[in-house]
Amino acid sequence: MSVTLLVPALDEEAALPALVTLFETLEPCPNEVMLVDGGSSDATVDIARKAGWRILECERGRARQINLGVQQAKGKIVCVVHADTLPPADMVQVIEDTLADASIALASFTPVIRGPKKTRWGTTLHNWAKTWYAPLLTRPHQFFRGVRLLFGDHAMFFRRADFLRVGGCTPGDAVMEEADLCVKLAACGKVKMVSRRVYTSDRRIAAWGPLKANWIYFKVGMLWAFGMRQRMAEHYPDVR
Repeated sequence: MSVTLLVPALDEEAALPALVTLFETLEPCPNEVMLVDGGSSDATVDIARKAGWRILECERGRARQINLGVQQAKGKIVCVVHADTLPPADMVQVIEDTLADASIALASFTPVIRGPKKTRWGTTLHNWAKTWYAPLLTRPHQFFRGVRLLFGDHAMFFRRADFLRVGGCTPGDAVMEEADLCVKLAACGKVKMVSRRVYTSDRRIAAWGPLKANWIYFKVGMLWAFGMRQRMAEHYPDVR
């Protein structure tokens, strides 16, 4: 199966070089690596272009960027990788092996949040638990039908055809764009978190502090759960 790695980005010149370096070590290689830029004003696009990535430009908004990228992807499988998330070198093989099971519609890696000074084990554990408790508390009828909430820093992957069939991400969502996708794709098959790690930046926790960060994550999740989508972005400020 062919695999597209899709990186939705906005002003990620600080984080992107590490991802470029890691992608150069991937074995096997993906079919393509695609950057979908949301209007960066820094060197994000130049870094990706020099790395040989395919470049698409899009209106700002991660949901819109992902939708465009999947529509244009050449691979039959798409993995969405955030610019500040570092997957394992065998990620393509893990993706192919996982989706070789036709009963799985959506999967992800297991994220560990770390920075240059420490690994944030408390928030990492909370995020892992949230995959189960968030849908159980907010969508119990869907939880018992198999819905699990995976998140963007999990490096989620799925079949392109399934994504297009269910309508992709909700276009207006600036954050929590992956939540609706989990609900939609659960109708196509199982949702699974694979027990292989990706390492994602702790930059938000470093900027906000652990307690505030976890409160923001919880609050935004509850806004999504209770249908107050228009308020999510104002409670989730950009950190670069």
